[in-house]
Amino acid sequence: MPGLPPLIGVAPLMRRAFAGENLAQDGQALLLRAQQDPTDAHAYLDFSTVLQLTGNRADALAVQAEAIAIRQLYCLPARCPDSGPGLRLLVIMGPGDLMANTPVEFLIEDSDIALTMLYMTSASAWPEVIPEHDVLLVGVAESDTNQQLLLRLATELQDWPRPVLNHPAQIAVLSRDGACAALAAIPGVEMPVTVRIDRDQLHAIASGVLSVTTLLPDGDFPVIVRPIGSHAGTNLDKLPDSAGAADYLEHVDATHFYLSRFVDYRNGDGQFRKYRITLVDGQPFICHFAISSHWMIHYLNAGMTESQAKRDEEADCMAHFETQFALRHASAIQAIHDRLGLAYVGMDCAETPDGKLLIFEVDNAMIVHDMDPEALFAYKKPVMHKVFAAFRQLLEKTRATD
Repeated sequence: MPGLPPLIGVAPLMRRAFAGENLAQDGQALLLRAQQDPTDAHAYLDFSTVLQLTGNRADALAVQAEAIAIRQLYCLPARCPDSGPGLRLLVIMGPGDLMANTPVEFLIEDSDIALTMLYMTSASAWPEVIPEHDVLLVGVAESDTNQQLLLRLATELQDWPRPVLNHPAQIAVLSRDGACAALAAIPGVEMPVTVRIDRDQLHAIASGVLSVTTLLPDGDFPVIVRPIGSHAGTNLDKLPDSAGAADYLEHVDATHFYLSRFVDYRNGDGQFRKYRITLVDGQPFICHFAISSHWMIHYLNAGMTESQAKRDEEADCMAHFETQFALRHASAIQAIHDRLGLAYVGMDCAETPDGKLLIFEVDNAMIVHDMDPEALFAYKKPVMHKVFAAFRQLLEKTRATD
């Protein structure tokens, strides 16, 4: 946008937040810019990111909507323009928080890729001029909110004049119930049936009027419940029995939920282990490996920073991923890729005690990054740069098909 300070972008701001920096001063400066120039869409969009990173989600989405109303297109130039001829990537984004779109900025940091982000809604018009690009990536993640947008894009991108990665119709099946249906009956894969229920049904389970087995053909208590649309473990819980369901309803006021049976995936030492893997053109890459005594694992709450033993195990897992985990589950991973048909997708998973690949979630918007402090996680940066290089190769391969 001529005459305006350039867009900072999500990746640099999140990197600073991840390092523990206080973004309050940045937020104030961006707010002042927006107040002084109501057409400064860069300031609005960056301020929205700062608000999200500081926990002000509702305000962040309101400011983001203001930014998109001003301008739909945002550009981040290649950070290493001298490393080669470069590549122009157009990513279609939808409005939403940091988990609403493929976090492509982290995949192309310090690369020769010039990024243009086009924000679309199910009702917005296309810009009069679409910037020149070599590849288009649909970054919109699956959600109930985004289904209409994905449906629209599925039609409108059918005859796009440039190669398209991650077609909208394939993204649309990545809901928790849709994914388990798509991956059903793959040999070597365990993915519990997930169903949608409403609050009345959960009340019926709590009162004993409705049996869990009526809803779940593959199991009974204990079950996993979470509100539809929730992320990062928000109000995710394990219900041991009907009394547990009643207690859950007292504390969670959502109206619609996902329900699935609980799988005890502890190892012999009593610890749970979760892998985050990306499939890039069908090839698996490990992004993190978390170990916890609790079944609900998130990397940031697994105590990886505090435990040298856990980091040593993660380092070993990463060093031998291709010859161990990826080899053990090669046929299952290939089948997952074939079923989903997505060029880039993330997968949170584990291994069951009997050796199956246990799938928790598949999503094209999982954040993968190399922001962990090198003093503690020196082994991670080279591993993550394999992912970034594979993504760059995928784009180049896709461009070559044009």
